[in-house]
Amino acid sequence: MHWLVTGAGGMLGADLTARLADSGHEVRAARRGDLDITDAAAVGRAVRDVDVVANCAAWTAVDDAESNEAAAFTLNAVGPHLLARAAREAGARIVHVSTDYVFDGTANTPYPENHPMSPRSAYGRTKAAGEWAVRAEAPDHLVVRTAWLYGARGGCFPKTMARLAGERDSLSVVADQVGQPTWTVDLADLLVRLVDAAAPAGTYHGTASGRVSWHGFTREIVTGLGKDPAMVHETTSEAFPRPAPRPTFSVLGHEAFSRTGVAPIGDWAERWRVAAPLVLA
Repeated sequence: MHWLVTGAGGMLGADLTARLADSGHEVRAARRGDLDITDAAAVGRAVRDVDVVANCAAWTAVDDAESNEAAAFTLNAVGPHLLARAAREAGARIVHVSTDYVFDGTANTPYPENHPMSPRSAYGRTKAAGEWAVRAEAPDHLVVRTAWLYGARGGCFPKTMARLAGERDSLSVVADQVGQPTWTVDLADLLVRLVDAAAPAGTYHGTASGRVSWHGFTREIVTGLGKDPAMVHETTSEAFPRPAPRPTFSVLGHEAFSRTGVAPIGDWAERWRVAAPLVLA
């Protein structure tokens, strides 16, 4: 099977490219300089001979999107629209990666896949628009939402906390935001498994199972470094004001997998213990 991976230079795109190569799929890795996903003609040429388009390209600078929403919309909505249209015209399946930010983050139970979108930030609005575009243009789509990603190939929360833990005697980390830390290697594997299983078109949640706060995750990170987790102190989101509002609750449900025969990603803590030596190397 021939895949096109956009955003292949990013943390997820690089791991997806590696996963595909290891499993014998033919893959074209399109990095930012290789393909402008907002150029309709270039997208049409790139998609012409592929079976699967995996869109990992996105504007992910959440705070910058607040003052650059038009630019974020172009990358997060117009680009996916063009990719989805080209995929449909080429008879290819499109896999589009989205985010928990399409929800308002105020729930107290896991968001099901069919929960109404109600984004509170520019980033969330542009990603929600991208989802709508993909669904409208390409019936054979897999929209896969994820959250709290970390990986070895880019900057991420665990790397930042590990560095700070080596520089400071204590850390203050928010305890009022809850989510599912998810390793990009696991998400890449899930995307391939969904396609290989010919999963029904629709929306899926590509996050690890379980839940934890940023504070709790940081305690796990520093414990793995051989440091005392008591060095990590609780604080609130109000202590760290940011231009874009952060979801308080980013826990996503995985009910859609029940109709696919594909297992969701395992418990976040178990997966972190496997990932940590590679991510923090």
